[in-house]
Amino acid sequence: MYNAFDEALERIKRATGARTQVDLAAILGIRQSSISDAKRRQSIPADWLLKLYRSHGLNPDWVTTGEAPQVLREGLALPVGLMETGSGYASDKPKSRQVPVSAMTGVTYDSEKGVLEEKPIEMLAIPESFACPGLTVFKMEQQDMEPIIRRGGYIGINKDQKQLRSGEAFAVVLPHEGLVIRRLINDFEKDEIILRSENSSATGQSLPASAVIGKIVGRVWWVLQEL
Repeated sequence: MYNAFDEALERIKRATGARTQVDLAAILGIRQSSISDAKRRQSIPADWLLKLYRSHGLNPDWVTTGEAPQVLREGLALPVGLMETGSGYASDKPKSRQVPVSAMTGVTYDSEKGVLEEKPIEMLAIPESFACPGLTVFKMEQQDMEPIIRRGGYIGINKDQKQLRSGEAFAVVLPHEGLVIRRLINDFEKDEIILRSENSSATGQSLPASAVIGKIVGRVWWVLQEL
């Protein structure tokens, strides 16, 4: 049976990467009981729509009815992905540039100075529109984010975007693990950050917010990989 509220809730989860009501509550900065209350009323609260617009650029009409477009604010899209106009791909002489690709193993990050020591291993040609001033590119060496980000894929990280946006994927340097890619979810009630993997066989973890914020290298800006 069609249920407008459940359909809207699934769209929100899909767009934010939330798997459970706990994840969704953390992304929205609300108690889990508030989701149960909304489900009982069969209505998406207006403050949810405002928060989702501010954090993910989601169109309120898309959330409530599925009417396109999904995103209203350019540059804000799904947690892992990118937006590009059609003309960028269809132009007669598309512009590209060569960028260095670094290994994830052995990377060090000085959080006080904001300096990342990169280890280039190859060069990669990317569309000019994929570039940004704070761009650094890594080759994925882990399986923790599969199937969203596959091992061997190329990850563009925007080092100018270190402000935590709950539910999105970031490059983080963790003690004893080094550089990892994780989806960060803010648990406001516990003042912790959940570092979530996409691979069901991988275990997530929670750390004090103060221990994570200073270790964020940047947000995942785009991913290039084979389907």
